[in-house]
Amino acid sequence: MIRSELVEALATDNPELRVEEVEQIVDIFFEEIAARLAEGGRVELRGFGTFTTRARDARTGRNPRTGDAVDVPAKRVPYFKPGKEMRERLNTE
Repeated sequence: MIRSELVEALATDNPELRVEEVEQIVDIFFEEIAARLAEGGRVELRGFGTFTTRARDARTGRNPRTGDAVDVPAKRVPYFKPGKEMRERLNTE
């Protein structure tokens, strides 16, 4: 599902809201998650999962085109851990 499909589904489920209002809600939701992660925090959505960040150490990588060594700096990357209910739902046969 892409963002526009999410907005469309929410607008369909909530006919009392205009599409512009639904888009604004979705934008705020994702912006708040991103802002919290940028602060080094975590976002937990019960029954869905938890968004956090993880540290990646600096390393030496390879340029795939030339094979030359390239220094890759240390960085923080987003990480998602699905909740118990999500895992159970995905593994129900």
